Amino acid sequence: MTAADTQSFLETARPFAEALKDAQTRITAHMEARLAGGDELHAAMRYAITGGKMLRGFLVLESARLHGVAAEAALDAALAIECIHAYSLVHDDLPCMDDDDLRRGQPTVHKKWDEAMAVLAGDSLQTFAFELLADPKAGPHALELIRSLAQSSGKDGMVSGQMLDIAAESAAAPLTLEQITKLQGRKTGCLIEWSATAGAVLAGGNLAPLRQYARALGLAFQIADDILDVEGDAAKVGKAVRKDADAGKATFVSLLGLAEAKARAQSLCEDACAALSPYGEDAATLKEAARFVIARDS
Repeated sequence: MTAADTQSFLETARPFAEALKDAQTRITAHMEARLAGGDELHAAMRYAITGGKMLRGFLVLESARLHGVAAEAALDAALAIECIHAYSLVHDDLPCMDDDDLRRGQPTVHKKWDEAMAVLAGDSLQTFAFELLADPKAGPHALELIRSLAQSSGKDGMVSGQMLDIAAESAAAPLTLEQITKLQGRKTGCLIEWSATAGAVLAGGNLAPLRQYARALGLAFQIADDILDVEGDAAKVGKAVRKDADAGKATFVSLLGLAEAKARAQSLCEDACAALSPYGEDAATLKEAARFVIARDS
């Protein structure tokens, strides 16, 4: 990949499908270069990242493009969030948590290797994310990006959401809509918000429009996930479906009904798009991403 190739993806808005595919290609190539070790740990780390939609990494690259962030720094941040996301899935799939055998249509890490390797791969992915962000090429705002990722992924963010999710399984009563919104805002929304605002942070810019976009997008994403659990095809989704209903778990669909859940997701999509008005046509790709999130089948 030449320097010109590396810079090209940061210049103009493009159709979402094209931009997402390009982001997947570039992040995967960057991952393979940075995690090129030949041992089983590196193999498990690469396996955990490979095959995902890389929507969070895409959001990083798009927010970086909107703010003129250098390509190398943007790719490091995009890979960092994919490492955090992959680690969370590897650990979430373990028998002590969700106990899943399938992820992205492939055996989960603890099934392909064993539970010990899954724990170690997840731990390594998490720490590698912060190693990437601590590189000097991230620039003068790297510390803020590192701090916000720690908050978004830790005790006040994603991990807190996972804890609330586990606690809900044995709670005396199903969660209320307010409680589910809080849970998913932490479990899913925090990392989406970090991704969508990463470019603004690196550039020292205004986070408010992208933060508003991300909060609507994150909630729409989770509602769409709950709809997929009801209507989705396991072969397309790449994991088991209808688990929530079988477990009697409260979801946006169980509380709102299918039609209202779809309407809520559509309304959130419109809110997300409206938040991007300060960027004009430069944000066309991100608007299309919001529409993709509520229409996806996997």
